[in-house]
Amino acid sequence: MFLREIIKMTDKIQHHDQYPFNIPTIRSLDRLSFNKNVTFFVGENGSGKSTLLEAIAYQCGFNTGGGSRNNQYDLESSEARLGDCIRLSWMPKVNQGFFLKAETFYSFASHIDKLAEEDPSLYRYYGGKSLHEQSHGEAFVSLFKNRFGQRGIYILDEPEAALSPQRQILFLSIIHELQKNAQLIIATHSPILMGYPNADIYNFDSIPVTRIGYKETEHYQVTRRFLENREFYLTEILEE
Repeated sequence: MFLREIIKMTDKIQHHDQYPFNIPTIRSLDRLSFNKNVTFFVGENGSGKSTLLEAIAYQCGFNTGGGSRNNQYDLESSEARLGDCIRLSWMPKVNQGFFLKAETFYSFASHIDKLAEEDPSLYRYYGGKSLHEQSHGEAFVSLFKNRFGQRGIYILDEPEAALSPQRQILFLSIIHELQKNAQLIIATHSPILMGYPNADIYNFDSIPVTRIGYKETEHYQVTRRFLENREFYLTEILEE
């Protein structure tokens, strides 16, 4: 484990009433510690988990549109104002790793294609061919299997977005191999992924953010109740 703690530097924030500083979880954040090689951020959309994840990536020097320290390309939607207002505590500091942002993965894949025009051998890190020539799920798995693996920190924002349930289960084995030599911080809605054993789960639906047990997460409880009582839920939801 490399990243030990995030500290919010409140004195650097000029406009506490503006986004993203007015997000309740970000406003209440003082510091967040990391005690496991695998940490999950969970919560509803808009709860601040992806915002904090992007700020961590920014402080790591990764492209906030997705990639590593070596991937430099412009993406107008990528900004990390929060990143200038947090400090990361390391032991030891690492510079290797990757930031995966599912919603901007297309732009990252296009960036790799441009680089490969001069050096086609780059595709060896992405399954041997353009990510655009693979299905969305195949491209994600190619990235995980070929680009990840170095000692470092891997920051993943909703990696399940392109993965079928079967591939999510496969990804659990990839997480297990990576965490032997790396640290992973993952924002997810997937009860399959957050089921990885002995991981820390931070609940962003709680103010302040708190650790939560796997079976206490809303994702697990809602999924379990639906699968166990499918007919009841469908009747309640669909009846006119």
